[in-house]
Amino acid sequence: MSITGVDFSFRRLCAPYIPTRFEFASQTRRKNEYACTCTAVRPVICSSSSSSTAVSDSNENHVSTSYSRRMMTFMITFLLPLPKLMQHSGADANANAADDLALLQGEIRKVLSKSKAAGFLRLVFHDAGTYEMNDDSGGMNGSISFELDRPENKGLKKPLKILVEAKKIVDEKLPVSMADMIAVAGAEAVSLCGGPKIPVQLGRLDTMVPDPEGKLPEETLDASGLKQIFRRKGFTTQELVALSGAHTLGSKGFGNPVIFDNAYYKVLLEKPWLSSAGMTSMVGLPSDRALVEDDECLRWISKYADDQDLFFEDFKNAYIKLVNSGAKWRRES
Repeated sequence: MSITGVDFSFRRLCAPYIPTRFEFASQTRRKNEYACTCTAVRPVICSSSSSSTAVSDSNENHVSTSYSRRMMTFMITFLLPLPKLMQHSGADANANAADDLALLQGEIRKVLSKSKAAGFLRLVFHDAGTYEMNDDSGGMNGSISFELDRPENKGLKKPLKILVEAKKIVDEKLPVSMADMIAVAGAEAVSLCGGPKIPVQLGRLDTMVPDPEGKLPEETLDASGLKQIFRRKGFTTQELVALSGAHTLGSKGFGNPVIFDNAYYKVLLEKPWLSSAGMTSMVGLPSDRALVEDDECLRWISKYADDQDLFFEDFKNAYIKLVNSGAKWRRES
């Protein structure tokens, strides 16, 4: 490698004697000024005497070795640290992002309890669920703040109010969007109740207007209708079934209402609503019951009923996709 006429190859730098000279431009001029034909770089007038030649040879070895050491020092102290500087820059950015996320998580955990988990998770689905892929409208944008009077959002005023108060505290240290608060709150609700830990990227922007009405899936849809709507939002049948597992939290009759597990799928396979015994007919929504009647959905229901770890992994990935759907992101300066 050569920079400004200097040979930095390790073979040359490490040799005890270097016949090839290191010549900077200033040194070349100096040699010409002295009209010297000696091979060493030095500001002395050459003599033809044998003693001068012997001294010249000795000085030549000394100067060459000295240059080797100087160049090696230059390489170590200047050139080599550059990649480390770039690594540190990326590491600092990652550390800052982790600190910001920890700040949100800390404040949300102060106001979150298992009894409130289902409400926080429902906020996520009703804010992000308005996304439409064909025109890139709706999505995770905090618009739920303007949509609380809609019939499908009944019961969401209280959990949103709790998050608004937590956001005020966070904003004193770090301005954050309502969309980010909701996305992180849903992930924390899942984790608190025993579900997977879900990493959430920050930086979403809030909208200042409500999303169009009629974008959320209706509770009365059959499996075919559900799959069609989820396709419009960019989700596969597998992701539809995985996300439906969020109904394991809350009072819909799928196991323990404050434990996030795969009980939802086990109950679906049992079809308790077909029984004539008491309240079993109230288990789940019509859209939940419709899933088990569809062969494609049933395949995933069976998989998740048998393998909770698989459900957790697929739910985590589908959740990340959901909270990123339609999001508009803050530009980093």
